[in-house]
Amino acid sequence: MPRVAFTQNLQRHLACDVSMVGGSTIAEALDEVFRDNQTLRGYILDDSGGVRKHIAVYINNEMITDRRHLSDPVCETDEVYVMQALSGG
Repeated sequence: MPRVAFTQNLQRHLACDVSMVGGSTIAEALDEVFRDNQTLRGYILDDSGGVRKHIAVYINNEMITDRRHLSDPVCETDEVYVMQALSGG
């Protein structure tokens, strides 16, 4: 089962424990995480279901390529990381 983890920065503000989920795409994996946490879903995804601009999602250290439909495949042994994209100046 894919493992979905959120950075400590997100964990400080939202309930988002590490989860072992099913699914063959990033959309299916995240849907399982968000099933019981709509507040987290609203922070990570926009109204059309795409990844918000301030969020980065990685599968095994590779940024996902489909931020709109979340069609990137995930395998049983994959690790998904969701983080807030930070910038400074």
